[in-house]
Amino acid sequence: MTLERGAVPYAEGSCLVSFGQTRVLCAASVEAGVPGWKRGGGEGWVTAEYAMLPRATKTRSSRERAQVGGRTQEIQRLIGRSVRAMLDDFRFGEFTVKVDCDVLQADGGTRTAAITGACLAVHDAFAWMVATERVPVSPVRRRVAAVSVGLIDAEPRLDLDYEEDVRAGVDMNVVMSSEGRFVEVQGTGEHGTFAREELDGLLGLAVQGIATLDAMQRAALRAELPPRP
Repeated sequence: MTLERGAVPYAEGSCLVSFGQTRVLCAASVEAGVPGWKRGGGEGWVTAEYAMLPRATKTRSSRERAQVGGRTQEIQRLIGRSVRAMLDDFRFGEFTVKVDCDVLQADGGTRTAAITGACLAVHDAFAWMVATERVPVSPVRRRVAAVSVGLIDAEPRLDLDYEEDVRAGVDMNVVMSSEGRFVEVQGTGEHGTFAREELDGLLGLAVQGIATLDAMQRAALRAELPPRP
């Protein structure tokens, strides 16, 4: 696993994240203004978009130009909810931070990799806003990270790749904060049901995995960013 901050030098915040053979480029852009339903209240907004490049997979997929598919909508809403959990409130003025998460290569776990990288991109976007005196202090209060877990032939496994994902009897995505609290848990019995003790075991495995990711995020944030052009 790798986390490369500043991978998109023109973006206010960015991170290239790799989980095995899955690689996602996350870029956070700061825009003046907010959606119409928030306008006039003095509050900002954080949102996300997700896309997969046509050859991110073994066979080419078409670009979603005219209409965003249901799976894409689900994933980008999950990413948006996750990065908004980094803040206690939105009282940073009428700015929108929009995170674009583009999958360069997919081998399972694209949404969890996107969330983990988007966290660093959002962190750096707000740090840029402070440095350029757009806001007096960053509203970021915590980090978020995510990982997949599942049961493969009744064996719990962490960070499923594509071959494991399609065989999984149970497939879960877990998002947690750096405070050790859950942001979101998505769990499905793909081919049947699963027991409470299996659920508890998978959550325990996810907690261990996210602790590793959180440590990587902390280390990445201690590193100096490359200079902006």
